[in-house]
Amino acid sequence: MNHSFQIGVIGAGAAGMMAAAEAARSGASVVLVEKNRKPGVKILMSGGTRCNITHNTNAKGISRGFGAGGRFLQPSLGAFPPEKVVRMFENLGVATKVEDTGKVFPVSDRALHVRDALLKQALDLGVKVHTEKPVLGFQATAQSGWEIRTNTDHYVVERLIVTTGGKSWPGCGTTGDAYPWLTQLGHEIVPPRPALVPLVGGSDWMHDLSGLTLADCEVSVVEKSKGSKNQLARRRSSLLITHRGFSGPAAMDVSGALTAMKSPGDCEVLLDSLPNLDESQLIEQLTDRSREGGRQRIASLLAQWLPKRLAQAMTQQFNADCIVAELPKATRLRLLSGLKRLPLSVIGTLGFDKAEVTAGGVQLDEIHPKTMESRICPGLYIAGEVLNVDGPIGGYNFQAAFSTGRAAGIAASKSFE
Repeated sequence: MNHSFQIGVIGAGAAGMMAAAEAARSGASVVLVEKNRKPGVKILMSGGTRCNITHNTNAKGISRGFGAGGRFLQPSLGAFPPEKVVRMFENLGVATKVEDTGKVFPVSDRALHVRDALLKQALDLGVKVHTEKPVLGFQATAQSGWEIRTNTDHYVVERLIVTTGGKSWPGCGTTGDAYPWLTQLGHEIVPPRPALVPLVGGSDWMHDLSGLTLADCEVSVVEKSKGSKNQLARRRSSLLITHRGFSGPAAMDVSGALTAMKSPGDCEVLLDSLPNLDESQLIEQLTDRSREGGRQRIASLLAQWLPKRLAQAMTQQFNADCIVAELPKATRLRLLSGLKRLPLSVIGTLGFDKAEVTAGGVQLDEIHPKTMESRICPGLYIAGEVLNVDGPIGGYNFQAAFSTGRAAGIAASKSFE
C-alpha cells in the first residue's frame, strides 16, 4: 500500500513519539512507523517497568552526565529541560515523584502510564501510528523527499526523522537497524557497544554473597598502561553482587568505560566499599589497642560499616579473624587495601541483551545540535539513542530522547514555513 505524508518518523520509542507529536503540533501530516505490535516497548520495560523519565536537576546537570556528548545536547536540553518534561507529563495526566536518588518516576510506578500518555498525545495531535511495519530501508527521492519501504507498505514523505534507537535490549526491537541505512547515506557510525550493563566476573568468595547490596560504595575503572593507572570512570552509588558478577548503578555506570577497551584485561575494576572513611580513619580504628577497642573482633568492627555477611566474608578472605589488638601489620595492610581498593576481577559484561543503552552511534559533528538535522542529508533528522550519546542511570537517557526528539519534530515542521 502506498502512503504520502509531509513528515515520516521511524521508531515509536520515547524520541519517536515525542518527535511525531511536536511535528504534528503545527498541523503537518505525520506518520509514525513502528516495527513492533505496540509502540514504546522499551519504555514499558524500563526502570523495572516503572520508567525513570528524567532526573531532578537542570539542563546543565543533565548535560554534565553525558561527558563529551553533553555539549552537543545543550541546545535541545536548554529548550526542553527536566522541569519541562515533568510539566508535560503532569499536563498529560501523569503525576510524578522524586525519589531520594534524584530519579523522577510516575507516582503510579507504572511505565504503561508514561507510554500511554506519549502515545495519546501523538494521536490527539493527528499523528497516524502504523505498527507492525518493519522498515526495510529508506532513500532520498529525486523530488528532495524520502521513500520508506516496509514489508507491506511504501511511504513517500517530504521530511524524515529517524529515531530507531541503538542495539540495547534487542528483544524490544532495537537491533541497530538504521546504522547501515545511515552509513549508505554517508554518515559515520561510531561502533556501537553496550553501556549501563551488568558486569561479569568476581571471585568465588564474592559469588557466595550473591544478592547482597552495598548501599554506598565507589566503583572505578582504571587503565593499565606502562606502569601507570589512568582512571577511566568512577561512580559512587549502590552495588549489587550477583551470581555472575555485579549490577546496580555503581557497576552499570562504569560499564561503558569497560566496553570501550579492546580487552577487559586492559583495565582493572576496583571497589571502595567505604567511601565515607579515608585510609587514615580506618588505620586509626584498626590500630586501636585501648581496652575497649582492642578487644573488638575485626568482623564486628567492619559490621559497623558494612553488611554483616560482607564483613564476615572479608574477615575470612584476608585472614583477619581476630581481635583488633592481635591484628598483624601485614594483615592490616592487606585488609585496608581490600576495603578501599578491592579488585573485582571483571572479565566482561552481559552485552547488548542486558544493556540499558547503547554507546556509539551517529557521529555528533554530522548533526545540527539545535535541530537534529543531518549536515550531510538535508531533510533528514536523527534523534534519540541512535546518536552517539549515552548518559548515566537516573533518567538521563530518557531526558536526552525527549529533548532531541522534540527538537527534531519542531525543526522538521518549521522547515515548511
